[in-house]
Amino acid sequence: MAAAASSSSPPAVITCRAAVAWGPGQALVMEDVEVAPPGPLEIRVKVVSTSICRSDVTQWQSTAQPDLFPRIFGHEASGVVESVGEGVTEFQVGDHALTVFIGECMSCKHCVSGKSNMCQTLGLERKGVMHSDQTTRFSIGGKPVYHYCAVSSFSEYAVVHSGCAVKVSPTMPMDRICLLSCGASAGLGAAWNVADVSKGSSVVIFGLGTVGLSVAQGAKLRGASKIIGVDTNPDKQEKGKAFGVTDFINPAELNEPVQQVVVKWLTDGGADYSFECVGDTGVVSTALQSCSDGWGLTVTLGVPKAKPEVSAHYGLLLSGRTLKGSLFGGWRPKSDIPLLVEKYANKEIQVDGLVTHDMPFSDINKALELMLQNRCLRCVIHMPKRQD
Repeated sequence: MAAAASSSSPPAVITCRAAVAWGPGQALVMEDVEVAPPGPLEIRVKVVSTSICRSDVTQWQSTAQPDLFPRIFGHEASGVVESVGEGVTEFQVGDHALTVFIGECMSCKHCVSGKSNMCQTLGLERKGVMHSDQTTRFSIGGKPVYHYCAVSSFSEYAVVHSGCAVKVSPTMPMDRICLLSCGASAGLGAAWNVADVSKGSSVVIFGLGTVGLSVAQGAKLRGASKIIGVDTNPDKQEKGKAFGVTDFINPAELNEPVQQVVVKWLTDGGADYSFECVGDTGVVSTALQSCSDGWGLTVTLGVPKAKPEVSAHYGLLLSGRTLKGSLFGGWRPKSDIPLLVEKYANKEIQVDGLVTHDMPFSDINKALELMLQNRCLRCVIHMPKRQD
């Protein structure tokens, strides 16, 4: 492997190992890839830990963008800054950082508004390239390898925009706080920022994966009196209790629709808040029907695998219910994520319980299979410990 650039010499191309997807749903292949030096306002990160998010799997399987292969997935990661590009002042070589799939430029309309995390400069990247120049930093044999969410952490090294990274204390366990770069933060933020769950309220959560359990944790910390978890996996009942779930529903065991059970038997006419964390737009309508008329709020967080259009009877909205979307829980990466890391450090929020598997980089396909079989929450992938 090529040696990493020192802080006193210009960064050079690095050759490292990456798990490359050559086509939709095809097993990832360990390849030697060239990683270009960071461009202006970019940093190159030596990835230490990366966890597998459901959206990685969804996009890996999707045939919607077949031209964006070969591709390196992964975005929920922690690492050490190996080199910095021109104009970077926030990071230095050796800093520990979390990568984030959306950024915060601090100067666009959305960033200065204080009302949004939808940065106009560093928003969700869908074309498989870098924000700055619309090209890739990965290549094999001179041919481009596309990025995912401008991160691509299924690689020993990755280049990200400095606005899409958050500096963290070197005392933090990198194999756990990586979850705060997406899933855990998304759920907590949905409960705190988007829904603003109130004390004594009732909550119903559809899907008790990493995001759903984090919603439950957020609702519990806000003092919700009833937190109903809905999942077809019976094993989630006990797991849910650890994160605040008070009642559990398995739709496969019901003789009537879930929404009727919620409205008639578990709440007084519907929950105050409902959260769709499955990635199924059909569940959005069920979630709307499960919350109270007059003020019930439904938040949708899941990334749909198919049928992206949401369909619901207009009467659900006419009766006073509200439907809101949530991206990254409304958190602004630079401004807010350090506060979550601090809460983790102070044991105010739990993240460790979301990790069900720790696996070496060489087993990444096994980790993907666990996710496909719904046999895990988060698999944390540990990169090889080598000195370059």
